[in-house]
Amino acid sequence: MQLTVGPNQFFWDAALWRDFYLRLADEAPVDTVVLGELICSKRLPFYQTHFPEVIERLQAAGKSVVMTSLALITLKRERKLTEELVEMGLEVEVNDLSVLPHLPAGAAFSVGPLVNVYNEGSFGWLAARGASRICLPPELPLASIAILAEAAPVPVEVWGWGRLPLAVSSRCYHARLHDRAKDNCQFICSADPDGRAVDTLDGEKFLAVNGIQTLSASCANAANQVPGLRQAGVASLRLSPQSEGFVEVCKLFRDLLDGKIAAETLSATALSRAPGGQYADGFLAGTAGVDWSGGPRRAMMG
Repeated sequence: MQLTVGPNQFFWDAALWRDFYLRLADEAPVDTVVLGELICSKRLPFYQTHFPEVIERLQAAGKSVVMTSLALITLKRERKLTEELVEMGLEVEVNDLSVLPHLPAGAAFSVGPLVNVYNEGSFGWLAARGASRICLPPELPLASIAILAEAAPVPVEVWGWGRLPLAVSSRCYHARLHDRAKDNCQFICSADPDGRAVDTLDGEKFLAVNGIQTLSASCANAANQVPGLRQAGVASLRLSPQSEGFVEVCKLFRDLLDGKIAAETLSATALSRAPGGQYADGFLAGTAGVDWSGGPRRAMMG
């Protein structure tokens, strides 16, 4: 089973962004890295000048490099950005189906988890259109994943680690929270490099927000479900970037997949690095997405 690093969902300082990916190239035992802007097109100019250096370094390290599309393409300039993305000559990960008309015939593309692929018909249509890999939406249960993987003509990927992407909206939650217009947000989302927690009025962990995006409060962790995912025929696990401790998380998952450590060891070791300080794998194996198969849902303080 391979490891894919999904696109960074958050807005980081350009130097941090560059150093993060250069370290991935040198130290992380992963197979594929998805670069680019998934959430807000206004973030892209801050770090896109580092693309050539980062791509070259990742490829020199033997990693496949893929460029993500935006999750929500609504503006003329965003359509232009999509055209420029295709012109880079790298595989494109489609996270909004409006990207497909921009892809020339025969161009390599994969499908990200923000596209609703819930049945064999959708899977078959995308594969016939040219998809080379499909990362399934994270809310699918293991039983459904097994059915799709068995019928799949292309490799199937499943979310393995990180805050789950739940929804995107035309409204920017970060701007709204700080009484700013979306077009004059002053990039306040950069203050929350792993998303901003949203608690209930009773102080319980509920969700997280990241610009226009809604995420899970807990960190999804598929470690306990790896045997079932292997048996289902899943080809790759997706690990979502976070601002601290990510290379260590990648190494732990590589050791788990190679049989060097147990799932319990991974989960115990990585808990201090988990965004939100607690785990969930309920979409895969529970009755609710927030459930955790490894025992009590324990939150880290601070």
